[in-house]
Amino acid sequence: MDIGTGKDLADYKVDGKEVPYHLIDIAEPGTRYSVYQFQHDFHEAYSDILRRGKTPILCGGTGLYVESVIRGYEFDGRQMPQMNSLNIGLKIDREERRRKISLRLRTRLEEGMVDEIRGLIEKGVPADALIRYGLEYRYVTLYILGKLEYDEMVRLLEIAIHQFAKRQMTWFRGMEERRNIPITWIDCRLPMQERIETVKDLWQKQIAGE
Repeated sequence: MDIGTGKDLADYKVDGKEVPYHLIDIAEPGTRYSVYQFQHDFHEAYSDILRRGKTPILCGGTGLYVESVIRGYEFDGRQMPQMNSLNIGLKIDREERRRKISLRLRTRLEEGMVDEIRGLIEKGVPADALIRYGLEYRYVTLYILGKLEYDEMVRLLEIAIHQFAKRQMTWFRGMEERRNIPITWIDCRLPMQERIETVKDLWQKQIAGE
C-alpha cells in the first residue's frame, strides 16, 4: 500500500542524506487501524526518539490524528500526556491547493495505483477492507469491482478528495479558534530554505520559552 497511501518515500532525503522515519509499514494491508492504536504507536516512537536525544516531528496525517496526540485524547480510560508542541501549517491558496491535489491524483494513477490495489485484492485483502481505507482505495476498489467506469471513478475521486481537503482545513481552523491549539501558518510559496529557517527560529524560541 505505497502509492495509494502517499508514502512518497523518495522525499525522505534532504541534501543527499536519508531522513529517518517512523510509523510507516507497521501494519499489514487489511488491518483495522484506529486513532487509539496510532496514539500508542506514536508515543512508543516519540519516547524512543527522545531517548536518543533527537527532536520528534509529527508530519502529515489528518487533523484528528494530529490533535489526538497533541491533546492526549482518552479512549479507554488510560491517561495520555498532552504535548507541548510547536504546530506548523503550510498556507496555500485555494486554487493552488486544488491544482496540486488534481496533479497528485493523476500522478498516482500514472504510477500504477490501480494495479497496486488490484494486486492487493488478488493477494486476498478483502475489498470491503480496502473500501474502509482512504478515498483512493475506496473509489479504485469500486472501479476494480466493476461498480464504476474508469472516467467516472477519476471524476468522483477527485471531487471527494477536494471535499476532504476542505473539511481538513475546517478542522484545523477549529483547532485554533475553538480548541485553543495555536498553529503558525507559513506561506508555501516561500523558498524551501526560508521556510526551514523560519521553523528553526520558531523552535528555538519555543525552547527558550519566549
